[in-house]
Amino acid sequence: MKPLFRLLAGLPLGVLHALGAAVGWVAFGLSPTYRRRFMANLAQAGYRFSDARAAVSASGKLLGELPRLWFGEACPVEWEGDALIEAARARGRGIIFLTPHLGCFEVTAQGYAARFGRITVLYRPARKQWLRELVDTSRARPNLGAAPTTLSGVRQMLRALKAGEAVGLLPDQVPPQGLGVWAPFFGKPAYTMTLPARLAQQSGATVLLAWGERLSRGRGFRIHLRAIDEPIPQAADAAARFVNQQMEALVRECPSQYLWGYARYKQPREDRVA
Repeated sequence: MKPLFRLLAGLPLGVLHALGAAVGWVAFGLSPTYRRRFMANLAQAGYRFSDARAAVSASGKLLGELPRLWFGEACPVEWEGDALIEAARARGRGIIFLTPHLGCFEVTAQGYAARFGRITVLYRPARKQWLRELVDTSRARPNLGAAPTTLSGVRQMLRALKAGEAVGLLPDQVPPQGLGVWAPFFGKPAYTMTLPARLAQQSGATVLLAWGERLSRGRGFRIHLRAIDEPIPQAADAAARFVNQQMEALVRECPSQYLWGYARYKQPREDRVA
């Protein structure tokens, strides 16, 4: 698989996005399960299919751009709201980036690492060995580290914050059993990680919202930054509800690039968390 990814990495980003868009529509047409989940999640958020039809191709573009992001030359990146990062770095207490499955979430961490310095991102190790090896080796970038969704990974992220570094995580990702609580997401209970609040409370780091907009015609990406106007509540249930509300607001900025096919409302699996 890695040789194929390296070969595809040499193609222009616009070509990869076009190929990915086709794959997105094929998957939507051939998988009834995926299609039903996509439509159900869309309706749960109050959208009609016509409101976010482009999200079908966007989900494929997400896959199509991976070879370039993992093995190719850096993609063009624009910034919107980067003064928030400068201000947070000046405080010297670390930054917690919260990013939903919106647009290109890979590029937000890569863009930060390339411009500002060290960042550690939370990830779930793949179950299959060949896929785990591909992901673990391909994401290696200067200033970009990874922490698994385990207690040791949590400690790794906390150490990074206490050193004044940045961390990134996807709060709309279903965490392993025991690392979250049930909280509304677009009005429906979803198992939600409590980690953002715990990291913020224990480190005093600045919390910023971020998402990577996929620009048209392969022009690259625009990273959007948003501040949170109030502290994350300390109680786990209230904190999860608050973070979900922040993620909903980001998704509503660009529903056509959200990963509506993600199984957001599934039961958490029992991972080893030691």
